[in-house]
Amino acid sequence: MSKENILIINCGSSSLKFSVINPRDGDEKISGVAERLSTPEASVRWTFQGNKKMAEIPSANHFKVFSKLMDLLGETCLFDTIEGIGHRVVHGGETFKESCVITDDVIQGIEACIHLAPLHNPAHLIGIRTAIEYFPSLKQIAVFDTSFHQTMPEHAYIYAVPYEYYEEHGLRRYGMHGTSYRYVSAKAAEMLGLELSDSAILVAHLGNGASAAAVLNGESVDTTMGLTPLEGLVMGTRSGSLDPNVFSFLNKTYGYTLEEITDILHKQSGLLGISGLQNDCRVIEKAAAEGNRRAQLALDVFCYVLAKHLAGLFVALGRIDALVFTGGIGENSGLIRKKVLALMGVFDFYISDELNEKLRFGNEGVITSTDSTVAMVIATNEELMIAQDTAVLIS
Repeated sequence: MSKENILIINCGSSSLKFSVINPRDGDEKISGVAERLSTPEASVRWTFQGNKKMAEIPSANHFKVFSKLMDLLGETCLFDTIEGIGHRVVHGGETFKESCVITDDVIQGIEACIHLAPLHNPAHLIGIRTAIEYFPSLKQIAVFDTSFHQTMPEHAYIYAVPYEYYEEHGLRRYGMHGTSYRYVSAKAAEMLGLELSDSAILVAHLGNGASAAAVLNGESVDTTMGLTPLEGLVMGTRSGSLDPNVFSFLNKTYGYTLEEITDILHKQSGLLGISGLQNDCRVIEKAAAEGNRRAQLALDVFCYVLAKHLAGLFVALGRIDALVFTGGIGENSGLIRKKVLALMGVFDFYISDELNEKLRFGNEGVITSTDSTVAMVIATNEELMIAQDTAVLIS
Protein backbone atom coordinates (compact mmCIF):
# COMPACT_ATOMS: atom_id res chain seq x y z
CA MET A 1 0.00 0.00 0.00
CA SER A 2 1.50 3.31 -1.09
CA LYS A 3 2.18 6.07 1.41
CA GLU A 4 0.55 9.08 -0.19
CA ASN A 5 -1.53 10.72 2.54
CA ILE A 6 -0.86 13.24 5.30
CA LEU A 7 -2.36 13.00 8.77
CA ILE A 8 -3.36 16.44 10.04
CA ILE A 9 -3.54 17.03 13.79
CA ASN A 10 -5.01 20.17 15.31
CA CYS A 11 -5.11 20.00 19.10
CA GLY A 12 -7.08 22.68 20.90
CA SER A 13 -7.40 23.21 24.63
CA SER A 14 -10.55 21.07 24.78
CA SER A 15 -10.71 19.54 21.30
CA LEU A 16 -8.73 17.54 18.77
CA LYS A 17 -9.44 17.85 15.07
CA PHE A 18 -7.97 15.32 12.67
CA SER A 19 -8.04 14.45 9.00
CA VAL A 20 -6.18 12.39 6.45
CA ILE A 21 -5.65 14.21 3.16
CA ASN A 22 -3.92 13.47 -0.12
CA PRO A 23 -1.96 16.72 -0.61
CA ARG A 24 -1.67 16.21 -4.36
CA ASP A 25 -5.37 16.18 -5.22
CA GLY A 26 -6.89 17.45 -1.96
CA ASP A 27 -8.92 14.28 -1.45
CA GLU A 28 -9.96 14.04 2.21
CA LYS A 29 -10.06 10.38 3.25
CA ILE A 30 -11.37 10.84 6.79
CA SER A 31 -12.02 13.80 9.05
CA GLY A 32 -13.30 14.24 12.54
CA VAL A 33 -13.24 16.12 15.78
CA ALA A 34 -13.26 15.21 19.43
CA GLU A 35 -14.87 17.89 21.57
CA ARG A 36 -15.53 18.78 25.21
CA LEU A 37 -12.47 16.85 26.26
CA SER A 38 -11.96 16.11 29.96
CA THR A 39 -15.69 16.47 30.61
CA PRO A 40 -18.38 13.80 31.02
CA GLU A 41 -19.84 14.94 27.66
CA ALA A 42 -16.67 14.26 25.65
CA SER A 43 -17.36 12.68 22.27
CA VAL A 44 -15.77 12.13 18.87
CA ARG A 45 -17.45 12.53 15.48
CA TRP A 46 -15.94 11.48 12.17
CA THR A 47 -16.80 11.13 8.50
CA PHE A 48 -15.43 8.32 6.31
CA GLN A 49 -16.57 7.68 2.73
CA GLY A 50 -19.59 9.89 3.27
CA ASN A 51 -20.73 8.07 6.40
CA LYS A 52 -20.94 10.05 9.62
CA LYS A 53 -20.42 8.35 12.95
CA MET A 54 -20.15 9.37 16.58
CA ALA A 55 -18.84 7.77 19.75
CA GLU A 56 -19.05 8.93 23.33
CA ILE A 57 -15.74 9.01 25.19
CA PRO A 58 -16.66 10.33 28.66
CA SER A 59 -13.91 12.35 30.37
CA ALA A 60 -11.40 11.46 27.66
CA ASN A 61 -8.27 13.59 27.42
CA HIS A 62 -6.10 14.18 24.35
CA PHE A 63 -4.14 10.96 24.89
CA LYS A 64 -7.28 8.82 24.94
CA VAL A 65 -8.60 10.54 21.83
CA PHE A 66 -5.35 9.81 20.03
CA SER A 67 -5.72 6.14 20.93
CA LYS A 68 -9.23 6.19 19.44
CA LEU A 69 -7.85 7.88 16.32
CA MET A 70 -5.31 5.11 15.88
CA ASP A 71 -8.14 2.57 16.04
CA LEU A 72 -10.05 4.49 13.36
CA LEU A 73 -7.01 4.64 11.09
CA GLY A 74 -6.59 0.90 11.45
CA GLU A 75 -10.27 0.12 10.83
CA THR A 76 -10.31 2.28 7.68
CA CYS A 77 -7.03 0.84 6.36
CA LEU A 78 -5.48 4.32 6.30
CA PHE A 79 -2.76 3.73 8.90
CA ASP A 80 -0.23 2.37 6.42
CA THR A 81 -0.94 5.08 3.79
CA ILE A 82 0.36 7.95 5.92
CA GLU A 83 3.68 9.43 4.76
CA GLY A 84 3.92 12.30 7.23
CA ILE A 85 2.11 14.22 9.93
CA GLY A 86 1.31 17.92 9.89
CA HIS A 87 0.51 19.79 13.10
CA ARG A 88 -1.24 23.11 13.35
CA VAL A 89 0.54 25.31 15.90
CA VAL A 90 -1.05 28.64 16.84
CA HIS A 91 1.99 30.60 17.99
CA GLY A 92 5.56 30.51 16.76
CA GLY A 93 6.57 33.98 17.89
CA GLU A 94 9.39 35.47 15.84
CA THR A 95 11.28 32.19 15.97
CA PHE A 96 9.28 30.42 13.26
CA LYS A 97 8.78 32.35 10.05
CA GLU A 98 7.69 29.31 8.03
CA SER A 99 6.64 25.69 8.43
CA CYS A 100 9.40 23.33 9.56
CA VAL A 101 10.32 19.74 10.39
CA ILE A 102 9.80 19.08 14.10
CA THR A 103 12.98 18.45 16.06
CA ASP A 104 13.84 18.70 19.75
CA ASP A 105 14.86 22.31 19.15
CA VAL A 106 11.53 23.07 17.47
CA ILE A 107 9.64 21.55 20.40
CA GLN A 108 11.64 23.75 22.76
CA GLY A 109 10.82 26.75 20.59
CA ILE A 110 7.09 25.98 20.74
CA GLU A 111 7.38 25.59 24.51
CA ALA A 112 9.07 28.99 24.69
CA CYS A 113 5.98 30.52 23.05
CA ILE A 114 3.49 29.03 25.53
CA HIS A 115 3.13 32.36 27.33
CA LEU A 116 1.96 33.87 24.03
CA ALA A 117 -0.79 31.26 23.50
CA PRO A 118 -1.37 29.55 26.86
CA LEU A 119 -4.65 27.96 25.74
CA HIS A 120 -3.23 26.48 22.55
CA ASN A 121 0.49 25.72 22.47
CA PRO A 122 0.41 23.26 25.41
CA ALA A 123 -2.30 21.27 23.62
CA HIS A 124 -0.33 21.34 20.36
CA LEU A 125 2.67 19.93 22.21
CA ILE A 126 0.53 17.07 23.53
CA GLY A 127 -0.48 16.26 19.96
CA ILE A 128 3.09 16.45 18.71
CA ARG A 129 4.55 14.26 21.45
CA THR A 130 1.77 11.69 21.19
CA ALA A 131 2.08 11.50 17.40
CA ILE A 132 5.82 10.95 17.71
CA GLU A 133 5.12 8.01 20.03
CA TYR A 134 2.69 6.41 17.58
CA PHE A 135 4.64 7.25 14.40
CA PRO A 136 8.32 7.31 15.44
CA SER A 137 9.56 6.70 11.89
CA LEU A 138 7.57 9.47 10.19
CA LYS A 139 8.55 13.11 9.85
CA GLN A 140 6.37 15.51 11.81
CA ILE A 141 5.85 19.03 10.48
CA ALA A 142 4.77 22.15 12.38
CA VAL A 143 2.70 24.73 10.49
CA PHE A 144 2.35 28.00 12.41
CA ASP A 145 -0.64 30.35 12.38
CA THR A 146 1.70 33.26 13.04
CA SER A 147 4.23 32.68 10.27
CA PHE A 148 2.12 34.22 7.46
CA HIS A 149 2.04 37.51 9.37
CA GLN A 150 5.82 37.79 9.62
CA THR A 151 5.66 40.01 6.51
CA MET A 152 3.89 42.78 8.44
CA PRO A 153 5.89 46.02 8.44
CA GLU A 154 7.38 47.14 11.74
CA HIS A 155 4.94 50.03 12.14
CA ALA A 156 2.06 47.52 12.03
CA TYR A 157 3.34 45.16 14.71
CA ILE A 158 5.13 47.38 17.25
CA TYR A 159 3.17 48.35 20.37
CA ALA A 160 3.58 51.87 21.76
CA VAL A 161 5.30 50.70 24.95
CA PRO A 162 8.98 50.98 25.89
CA TYR A 163 10.87 49.51 22.93
CA GLU A 164 13.14 47.37 25.10
CA TYR A 165 10.17 45.12 25.93
CA TYR A 166 10.17 44.10 22.28
CA GLU A 167 13.95 43.82 22.08
CA GLU A 168 14.26 41.75 25.25
CA HIS A 169 11.08 39.64 25.23
CA GLY A 170 9.44 39.94 21.81
CA LEU A 171 6.46 41.99 22.98
CA ARG A 172 4.72 42.82 19.68
CA ARG A 173 1.70 41.95 17.57
CA TYR A 174 1.92 38.58 15.83
CA GLY A 175 -1.54 37.71 14.50
CA MET A 176 -3.06 34.24 14.03
CA HIS A 177 -5.15 32.30 11.48
CA GLY A 178 -2.29 32.79 9.01
CA THR A 179 -2.75 29.40 7.34
CA SER A 180 -6.37 30.30 6.60
CA TYR A 181 -5.43 33.72 5.24
CA ARG A 182 -2.78 32.23 3.00
CA TYR A 183 -5.29 29.81 1.47
CA VAL A 184 -8.26 32.16 1.23
CA SER A 185 -6.43 35.15 -0.26
CA ALA A 186 -4.87 32.99 -2.99
CA LYS A 187 -8.24 31.34 -3.73
CA ALA A 188 -9.96 34.73 -3.92
CA ALA A 189 -7.43 36.06 -6.42
CA GLU A 190 -7.83 32.91 -8.52
CA MET A 191 -11.66 33.07 -8.49
CA LEU A 192 -11.63 36.75 -9.46
CA GLY A 193 -9.01 36.38 -12.19
CA LEU A 194 -6.50 38.56 -10.34
CA GLU A 195 -2.75 38.11 -10.10
CA LEU A 196 -2.01 37.36 -6.46
CA SER A 197 1.11 39.54 -6.82
CA ASP A 198 -1.17 42.49 -7.69
CA SER A 199 -4.14 42.13 -5.35
CA ALA A 200 -5.61 43.77 -2.25
CA ILE A 201 -7.76 41.36 -0.27
CA LEU A 202 -9.51 41.92 3.06
CA VAL A 203 -10.32 38.66 4.85
CA ALA A 204 -12.61 38.13 7.83
CA HIS A 205 -12.00 34.73 9.44
CA LEU A 206 -15.01 34.35 11.72
CA GLY A 207 -15.49 31.44 14.08
CA ASN A 208 -15.36 30.95 17.82
CA GLY A 209 -11.97 32.59 17.37
CA ALA A 210 -12.19 35.51 14.98
CA SER A 211 -9.79 37.88 13.27
CA ALA A 212 -9.37 39.91 10.11
CA ALA A 213 -6.37 40.60 7.91
CA ALA A 214 -5.19 42.82 5.10
CA VAL A 215 -3.40 40.79 2.42
CA LEU A 216 -1.55 42.91 -0.15
CA ASN A 217 0.01 41.19 -3.14
CA GLY A 218 -0.21 37.85 -1.36
CA GLU A 219 1.45 39.01 1.87
CA SER A 220 -0.01 39.96 5.23
CA VAL A 221 0.45 43.66 5.95
CA ASP A 222 -1.79 43.92 9.01
CA THR A 223 -4.15 41.84 11.12
CA THR A 224 -6.36 42.25 14.17
CA MET A 225 -5.01 39.64 16.60
CA GLY A 226 -1.91 40.68 18.49
CA LEU A 227 0.56 39.28 20.98
CA THR A 228 -2.04 36.64 21.80
CA PRO A 229 -5.37 35.55 20.23
CA LEU A 230 -7.24 37.85 22.66
CA GLU A 231 -6.73 41.13 20.78
CA GLY A 232 -8.99 42.42 18.05
CA LEU A 233 -12.52 41.32 17.22
CA VAL A 234 -15.29 40.20 19.53
CA MET A 235 -15.21 36.39 19.52
CA GLY A 236 -17.20 33.48 20.88
CA THR A 237 -15.85 33.70 24.43
CA ARG A 238 -13.02 36.25 24.05
CA SER A 239 -13.51 39.95 24.62
CA GLY A 240 -11.29 41.22 21.84
CA SER A 241 -9.62 44.61 22.25
CA LEU A 242 -10.52 46.66 25.32
CA ASP A 243 -9.05 49.30 27.63
CA PRO A 244 -6.02 47.71 29.33
CA ASN A 245 -7.12 49.31 32.60
CA VAL A 246 -10.03 46.85 32.66
CA PHE A 247 -7.55 44.59 34.49
CA SER A 248 -7.08 47.18 37.23
CA PHE A 249 -10.81 47.93 37.35
CA LEU A 250 -11.80 44.28 37.82
CA ASN A 251 -9.07 43.75 40.38
CA LYS A 252 -10.09 46.74 42.51
CA THR A 253 -13.84 46.31 42.06
CA TYR A 254 -14.19 42.55 42.41
CA GLY A 255 -10.85 41.50 43.86
CA TYR A 256 -10.08 39.21 40.93
CA THR A 257 -6.50 38.06 40.47
CA LEU A 258 -4.56 38.50 37.23
CA GLU A 259 -5.18 34.84 36.38
CA GLU A 260 -8.92 35.13 37.09
CA ILE A 261 -9.28 38.22 34.91
CA THR A 262 -7.35 36.58 32.08
CA ASP A 263 -9.66 33.58 32.32
CA ILE A 264 -12.74 35.82 32.23
CA LEU A 265 -11.56 37.68 29.13
CA HIS A 266 -10.66 34.45 27.32
CA LYS A 267 -13.48 32.12 28.37
CA GLN A 268 -16.45 34.12 29.69
CA SER A 269 -16.60 37.18 27.44
CA GLY A 270 -17.39 37.86 23.78
CA LEU A 271 -20.74 36.65 22.41
CA LEU A 272 -21.19 34.48 25.51
CA GLY A 273 -20.54 37.32 27.92
CA ILE A 274 -22.87 39.82 26.27
CA SER A 275 -25.73 37.44 25.48
CA GLY A 276 -25.56 35.39 28.67
CA LEU A 277 -26.57 32.42 26.53
CA GLN A 278 -23.86 30.61 24.57
CA ASN A 279 -20.89 31.31 22.35
CA ASP A 280 -22.63 29.58 19.40
CA CYS A 281 -23.64 32.25 16.90
CA ARG A 282 -26.52 30.08 15.63
CA VAL A 283 -28.08 29.97 19.10
CA ILE A 284 -27.66 33.71 19.52
CA GLU A 285 -29.17 34.50 16.10
CA LYS A 286 -32.20 32.35 16.92
CA ALA A 287 -32.64 34.01 20.32
CA ALA A 288 -32.35 37.48 18.76
CA ALA A 289 -35.02 36.59 16.19
CA GLU A 290 -37.27 35.60 19.08
CA GLY A 291 -36.81 39.00 20.73
CA ASN A 292 -33.98 38.40 23.19
CA ARG A 293 -32.50 41.88 23.69
CA ARG A 294 -29.06 40.77 24.90
CA ALA A 295 -28.73 38.29 22.05
CA GLN A 296 -29.47 41.11 19.61
CA LEU A 297 -26.97 43.34 21.40
CA ALA A 298 -24.29 40.63 21.13
CA LEU A 299 -24.82 40.44 17.36
CA ASP A 300 -24.81 44.22 17.01
CA VAL A 301 -21.54 44.56 18.94
CA PHE A 302 -19.94 41.68 17.05
CA CYS A 303 -20.80 43.19 13.65
CA TYR A 304 -19.96 46.78 14.58
CA VAL A 305 -16.52 45.90 15.94
CA LEU A 306 -15.81 43.73 12.90
CA ALA A 307 -16.86 46.46 10.43
CA LYS A 308 -14.78 49.04 12.29
CA HIS A 309 -11.67 46.86 12.17
CA LEU A 310 -12.18 45.98 8.51
CA ALA A 311 -12.49 49.67 7.66
CA GLY A 312 -9.27 50.35 9.57
CA LEU A 313 -7.41 47.66 7.63
CA PHE A 314 -8.13 49.62 4.44
CA VAL A 315 -5.30 51.92 5.53
CA ALA A 316 -2.83 49.07 5.05
CA LEU A 317 -4.17 48.21 1.58
CA GLY A 318 -5.00 51.51 -0.11
CA ARG A 319 -7.70 49.77 -2.14
CA ILE A 320 -10.03 46.79 -1.83
CA ASP A 321 -10.26 44.25 -4.63
CA ALA A 322 -12.41 41.99 -2.48
CA LEU A 323 -13.63 41.35 1.04
CA VAL A 324 -13.77 37.64 1.85
CA PHE A 325 -15.81 36.01 4.61
CA THR A 326 -14.55 32.65 5.83
CA GLY A 327 -14.59 30.44 8.93
CA GLY A 328 -17.66 28.80 10.46
CA ILE A 329 -19.59 32.05 10.99
CA GLY A 330 -18.25 33.80 7.90
CA GLU A 331 -19.16 30.90 5.63
CA ASN A 332 -22.63 30.22 7.05
CA SER A 333 -24.18 33.34 8.59
CA GLY A 334 -25.91 35.40 5.94
CA LEU A 335 -27.20 37.66 8.71
CA ILE A 336 -23.73 38.57 9.97
CA ARG A 337 -22.45 39.21 6.43
CA LYS A 338 -25.41 41.44 5.60
CA LYS A 339 -25.10 43.50 8.79
CA VAL A 340 -21.35 44.01 8.32
CA LEU A 341 -21.63 45.07 4.67
CA ALA A 342 -24.42 47.50 5.57
CA LEU A 343 -22.09 49.13 8.09
CA MET A 344 -19.39 49.40 5.41
CA GLY A 345 -21.49 51.19 2.82
CA VAL A 346 -18.86 53.92 2.51
CA PHE A 347 -16.76 51.38 0.60
CA ASP A 348 -19.60 50.84 -1.91
CA PHE A 349 -20.64 47.37 -0.79
CA TYR A 350 -24.12 46.46 -2.05
CA ILE A 351 -25.24 43.01 -1.02
CA SER A 352 -27.36 40.71 -3.17
CA ASP A 353 -29.84 39.11 -0.77
CA GLU A 354 -30.40 36.25 -3.19
CA LEU A 355 -26.71 35.40 -3.53
CA ASN A 356 -26.04 35.93 0.16
CA GLU A 357 -28.72 33.46 1.24
CA LYS A 358 -27.46 30.82 -1.20
CA LEU A 359 -23.89 30.77 0.01
CA ARG A 360 -23.46 28.56 3.06
CA PHE A 361 -22.51 24.99 3.93
CA GLY A 362 -19.39 25.02 1.76
CA ASN A 363 -20.81 26.96 -1.20
CA GLU A 364 -18.52 29.71 -2.46
CA GLY A 365 -18.85 32.82 -4.56
CA VAL A 366 -19.67 36.52 -4.73
CA ILE A 367 -22.52 37.87 -2.55
CA THR A 368 -22.64 41.44 -3.89
CA SER A 369 -24.36 43.01 -6.89
CA THR A 370 -22.55 43.81 -10.13
CA ASP A 371 -22.19 47.53 -9.26
CA SER A 372 -20.64 46.79 -5.86
CA THR A 373 -17.17 46.42 -4.47
CA VAL A 374 -16.76 42.66 -4.38
CA ALA A 375 -17.59 40.72 -1.22
CA MET A 376 -17.50 36.96 -1.34
CA VAL A 377 -17.59 33.74 0.65
CA ILE A 378 -14.79 31.18 0.50
CA ALA A 379 -14.65 28.00 2.57
CA THR A 380 -11.25 27.98 4.20
CA ASN A 381 -9.10 24.86 3.98
CA GLU A 382 -6.32 25.11 6.52
CA GLU A 383 -5.95 21.33 6.50
CA LEU A 384 -5.04 21.28 2.80
CA MET A 385 -2.43 23.98 3.32
CA ILE A 386 -0.93 22.01 6.22
CA ALA A 387 -0.95 18.84 4.12
CA GLN A 388 0.80 20.56 1.22
CA ASP A 389 3.43 22.15 3.46
CA THR A 390 4.01 18.77 5.09
CA ALA A 391 4.38 16.98 1.75
CA VAL A 392 6.92 19.53 0.54
CA LEU A 393 9.03 19.34 3.69
CA ILE A 394 9.09 15.54 3.94
CA SER A 395 10.04 15.18 0.29
